[in-house]
Amino acid sequence: MKETFIQADDTITLWGIIIIWASVSIFLEQRYSWASKITGAIIALVGAMALSNFGIIPTESSVYDAVWSVIVPLAIPLLLFHVNIKKIWKESSRLLIIFLLSSIGTVAGTIVAFFTLRNYIPLLDQLSGIFSATYIGGGVNFAAMAAKFDTPGEIISAAVVADNLMMALLFIMLMAIPAINFIRKRYPTPHIDEVEQNKSADDDKTLAESFWKRKEVSLKDMALSIGTAFLLVVVSLKIADFFAGIIPSGESASFFYNLLNGIIGDQYLVLTTLTFIALGVFPNYFSNLNGSQEIGTYLIHIFFVVIGIPASITLIINTAPLLLVFAFIIVAINLVLSLVFGKLFRMSLEEILLASNANIGGPTTAAAFAIAKGWRQLVGPILIVGTLGYIIGNYIGTFLAVWFGTMM
Repeated sequence: MKETFIQADDTITLWGIIIIWASVSIFLEQRYSWASKITGAIIALVGAMALSNFGIIPTESSVYDAVWSVIVPLAIPLLLFHVNIKKIWKESSRLLIIFLLSSIGTVAGTIVAFFTLRNYIPLLDQLSGIFSATYIGGGVNFAAMAAKFDTPGEIISAAVVADNLMMALLFIMLMAIPAINFIRKRYPTPHIDEVEQNKSADDDKTLAESFWKRKEVSLKDMALSIGTAFLLVVVSLKIADFFAGIIPSGESASFFYNLLNGIIGDQYLVLTTLTFIALGVFPNYFSNLNGSQEIGTYLIHIFFVVIGIPASITLIINTAPLLLVFAFIIVAINLVLSLVFGKLFRMSLEEILLASNANIGGPTTAAAFAIAKGWRQLVGPILIVGTLGYIIGNYIGTFLAVWFGTMM
């Protein structure tokens, strides 16, 4: 490992740099429109890449390992605590249907992309699992699947660059589609019509700041959110370790056993399932916790800083273009099938675009998109429906990765 300005054993300084830069990334995203378009995640990643590539911080440290082993698992339940399972169907049934249909587009796109590029991109079975999971859920699924497969940091950094660039391109496309008369004439557009009839000067507010508005959060909220998250993480780790030890896996085991081991022997899937069960059993407890989504999102930004650190710019230049093609195939098929399914099921254009956005970019970006277009009535429902992707994304990603792994 080459000499750097800050040494790997200077843990307090490294923790400080990671946390400060994650905080700066969030501040910039909420303060400036240019940063909001880039997203805090890509700012966190690029800044970390610059720090490591210019020799300021090391590419390896126990601090980074702690982020993967502690911070990432904690973020998963925290981001799920606000999910109201009953509410998903009661208030958002139409969006739920198109969201699930859009997820089929992600699966189909991943299959096509894998068979098209499997001879050109290394570890594409793992990357397929990661991309399919994150293109149904969000950044939390990316983090969970990357940790699950222990994919090399350089490959993950290249994947994040391709993913974020593709998300930026998709966001531009989604913003432009309602203005295309050929498409608009073929779908009902009630929310677009309402915005055009009631336009006001107040529609141009900063997106990120509008979405992450100030909430009332007590010390008890923070204590219970973090304490409950830790409890779920510890219990799920013990359960996963137990099943991983008794279920056969590896080349000598069958596809079924490898899949079973990958599901109930994996900490992240067990954690997602355990959180889901807890939400169903104690809905009132979790609905009364404020601040868990904010804490979880902050932890995910810390994750994005850390995965940018080991990035080799040369490798990203060599790898990211192909990964961008891989991501583009998935996104293009998702969007096309979403429009087709939406037409068949008589969905509005706004519902279709938000469902596709929630799949590819996660519920937060979909909510921001709805805010940007002025579709206020859809902000809450798409946020609720989109969080379902956090739950199902890892299962689908695991299945595809195990299946594709038999062909590599």
